[in-house]
Amino acid sequence: MKSNESDYSYYYSVLQQTFDQMNDKPTGGVQVDEHDDKGEVKTKGLKEILTSLLLIEEQAKTDNNEWEQAQEEEKNLFEENHRKKTKTMLDYQTEFHESDHVLEETHRVRKRKSRASTNAAITSVIAADLEATSAQKGSGTGLGQGAAGPNPGPQRRLWVKNRSQDWWDKCNSPDFPDEEFKKWFRMGKDTFEMICNELTSVVAKENTMLRDAVPVRQRVAVCIWRLATGEPLRLVSRRFGLGISTCHKLVLEVCSAIKNVLMPKYLQWPDDESVQMIKDEFVSVSGIPNVVGSMYTTHIPIIAPKISVAAYFNKRHTERNQKTSYSITVQGVVDPRGVFTDVCIGWPGSMPDDQVLEKSALYQRANNGLLKDVWIVGSSGYPLMDWVLVPYTQPHLTWTQHAFNEKIGEVQRVAKDSFARLKGRWSCLQKRTEVKLQDLPVVLGACCVLHNICEMRNEEIDPELMIELMDDEMVPEIGLRSSNAMKARDTIAHNLLHHNHAGTSFLS
Repeated sequence: MKSNESDYSYYYSVLQQTFDQMNDKPTGGVQVDEHDDKGEVKTKGLKEILTSLLLIEEQAKTDNNEWEQAQEEEKNLFEENHRKKTKTMLDYQTEFHESDHVLEETHRVRKRKSRASTNAAITSVIAADLEATSAQKGSGTGLGQGAAGPNPGPQRRLWVKNRSQDWWDKCNSPDFPDEEFKKWFRMGKDTFEMICNELTSVVAKENTMLRDAVPVRQRVAVCIWRLATGEPLRLVSRRFGLGISTCHKLVLEVCSAIKNVLMPKYLQWPDDESVQMIKDEFVSVSGIPNVVGSMYTTHIPIIAPKISVAAYFNKRHTERNQKTSYSITVQGVVDPRGVFTDVCIGWPGSMPDDQVLEKSALYQRANNGLLKDVWIVGSSGYPLMDWVLVPYTQPHLTWTQHAFNEKIGEVQRVAKDSFARLKGRWSCLQKRTEVKLQDLPVVLGACCVLHNICEMRNEEIDPELMIELMDDEMVPEIGLRSSNAMKARDTIAHNLLHHNHAGTSFLS
C-alpha cells in the first residue's frame, strides 16, 4: 500500500507541473486566446483528473490504515492463542504429576495392607496351631512319638517339609560307638567336639518364628560328612533330613568358617623354635641339614569350567585315563609329621609345578629373604634354587648322586604320603565335585585344615582309605637356576656318602 501511495504522489506532482505550464503564457509560436473553448475544456479535464488522483490518494491511505489494523488484530489473536496453549499445557502437566502422586500413594497403601493381611494370616495359623497343641495336651492325647519326640512343639507344616533325621539322631547319640563314628567322619568324637566348640560362635544361628535353626553339631556334621565321603548333595540331604539347598549352603558356610577361624591356628608357617625342631627331625630322617619342609603338588579333578577351559585341561591325566580330564592344583609344604605349613590352591591344571611355585606366596616369601639358609625339598618337577633342593636328573649319575637322590627321596616321600592321606581321608578330592570353581579353594583349604587337626591329634586313617597318587612330574625347562645351589647340593651329596649317611646300598 505504501508503494501505491508514493506512485500516486509522483503522478500528482507531474500533473500539477503540467497544469501550471498550461496556465502560463507561451514564449513563442502561435498566440492562444484565453477565452478559447478548447483551452477551457483542457483545463477542466485536468482539474477532474487531479481531483480523481486526490480521491485515489485518500483511498490508498484508508486502505493502508485498514491493513495495519488487520495486522495488529492478527498479531494480538496469535499471542492470545499462544498464551492459552501455554496455560493449557501447564495445567495438564500439573494434573499429570498430581495423578502420578495419587497412584503412587495408592500403591503404597495397598502394599501395607497386603503385608498386614499376610502377617495376620501367619499369626492366625500359628495361634491356631498353638491352641490345637494346648487342647491336645489338656485332653491328654499326645502328638505321637515319631521323629519329633514326645514334645514336638507347634507344627509348621506350611513352612517346613517333614524329613526323617533318624540317621543323624543315631550318630549324635552319646551311646554311639566311637569307632563307628570315626569310620564315618574320619575323626573321633573328641576331635569332632573340639571343632564344633571352635566354630560355635561363627556358625550358630538363632531360631525364628517359622522354623528352628539347624544345631551347630548338625551343621558341622553335614560339612565333614560331605568332605569325607564325597556323596552327592541329594544323598546328604536324605541322610541328615535337610533340604538339598540347605546342605549345600551349610557346607560352604562351615568351610568358610574353618578357613577363617581354624586356619590361622592350625595351618601356619612355623616360628623360629618350631623351625629348629623341624630341621632336627628331617636330619634324623635323611641326614640332609637345614631342611624346613617337603613340597609336593597334586591335582584335584573338576567339571569342565565355562571359561578358560583350555587352561584347566589336564593333558597327562587325559592320556593316562583315556578320558578328558580337567583339574586345579594344590601345592603344599609339610613338616616331618605330614602337617601342612603352607598351601597354594586353585591354579589351573595345565600349569606345570615350577610355574605353580612361582605364583605362590611361598615364592614371594623366599624372594623377601625369609627362607635364607634353609631348604625346601621338592621333586624333579621343581627347579634347583637357593632355597629349593631337588634330586639330580641328568643321565649317568655317579654313586654320590645316586646316594643323594635316595636320601632326598625319603624327604620327598613325607609330603607325598601326607597328600595321599589328605585325599584318602577326604574322598571329595578324588572325584569331580559339584562345588563351583570359585568356591573350590575355600573347600580345599578347609580339607587341608581338617587334615592338620587330625594329624596333630594322632587320628589314624584306615589303611583301606589310602590311595596311590597319580601326579606326573614334568622336568622344568630351566631346571638349574642357581650356581650356588649346585655347589651346595654337590657338597651335601659328598657329605652324605662319605660320612656314612647314605650310599650303603651301593657299596654292599
